Amino acid sequence: MLNNDTLRSIRYMLDLGDVHVVEILALTGHKATREEVEAWLKKDEEDPGFAAMPDLVMAHFLDGLIIHRRGRDESQPARPVEARINNNTVLKKLRVAFELKEDDIIAIMADAGFKVSKGEVNALFRQPKHSNFRTCGDQFLRNFLKGLTQRLRGAK
Repeated sequence: MLNNDTLRSIRYMLDLGDVHVVEILALTGHKATREEVEAWLKKDEEDPGFAAMPDLVMAHFLDGLIIHRRGRDESQPARPVEARINNNTVLKKLRVAFELKEDDIIAIMADAGFKVSKGEVNALFRQPKHSNFRTCGDQFLRNFLKGLTQRLRGAK
């Protein structure tokens, strides 16, 4: 899934303005402007001013979201920011930010109309070298974001 789509979904889910996105990025030390955020939020690549959101910036945003939602843990050293982001990483960081357990993820997916088992959810959070690791597909992440939005904003 494109980082731009993920950012748009999270922004809608939490009802964040452009300034809030800039502030969340600043929590990890990443400086972004409101104009950059507006370019990342454009829906279509043909829109004038559209810019693809780099993986590094998405990693900063997700780490900042964790700090924004849960607070900074001063007892731990700052974790290095990933240079490459994939759907599994996005899912893991959202799980941490929203303090979700396996059962929560299964319920969120069911709310989105996507049935998933505990084993399938576990496989998404395993290390890539593990024999039971599964790649998180775009459809899974899209439905997860849809279900989480319904949970946080209420069903429409």
